[in-house]
Amino acid sequence: MAPVTELSNPLRAVFTKAERPSLGVWQMFPGANVSRAMARTPDIDWVLVDCEHGNIDDGAMHDAVPAIAALGVSPIVRVADNQSWMIKRALDCGAHGILIPLIRTVQDAKDAVMASKFPPWGNRGFGSPYAMERFNPVPSMTDYLQLANDSLLTMVQIETKEALADVEAIAEIRGIDVLFIGPFDLGNNIGHPVINGEIKPELSAAILRIRDASHNAGKKCGIFCTSGAQASQFAEIGFDMLSVTTDVSGLQHFLAESVSLARGAGNIAKKTSY
Repeated sequence: MAPVTELSNPLRAVFTKAERPSLGVWQMFPGANVSRAMARTPDIDWVLVDCEHGNIDDGAMHDAVPAIAALGVSPIVRVADNQSWMIKRALDCGAHGILIPLIRTVQDAKDAVMASKFPPWGNRGFGSPYAMERFNPVPSMTDYLQLANDSLLTMVQIETKEALADVEAIAEIRGIDVLFIGPFDLGNNIGHPVINGEIKPELSAAILRIRDASHNAGKKCGIFCTSGAQASQFAEIGFDMLSVTTDVSGLQHFLAESVSLARGAGNIAKKTSY
């Protein structure tokens, strides 16, 4: 078998081409069938498997990641916490990238990089028999070992007051690919929460500061959105990675709209649980 020269990572490919923002959807329900249904969404590049706030445990993560990857879409795993064993489990099941929540300090971000990279760059352990199968063409274990550090994506969430204060320094860290904004936690932590969907000027300024810090450091910037319309608005102002909807909110909206149409009430405005 000829050596593989790069790991196929659809999300990284979009970032490399830089022709458009990447679009993705957010899985919170467990189940490989849910994963496949979401990965078949037209025009998306990634599905995020949410092990922080979603109902997804380690076993469900191991079912979701291969189901997504098999359909040519990047599986991204949000781990529950910035702990090296959680990062290792996500990458060992074949995730194309990881998202680490609630980063607070520069050291937190450096620790995340260390846990996600093989030596000599980091301290990730090697030995998973599963990770290689989530790429096409399938690399050998040796190829995966040699290519993973440069092919997989390490993303950190900027959603705390402390991380916002040090966002420029965090953005400069080698190995951080994406700064991803969690607007709800960020708003809560800086004293300007999102209430009834309203993003206050102070939160908007913080969001733009994170975007600018990311781009000034040559990194990508992503943000969690509650609808396609909101994702389009953030795309227009230069964000690179946009969530469009979650399985939970998408299902709730579809069911409510279908019942409304059945009752003859017409379309309803999209509602979310936020």
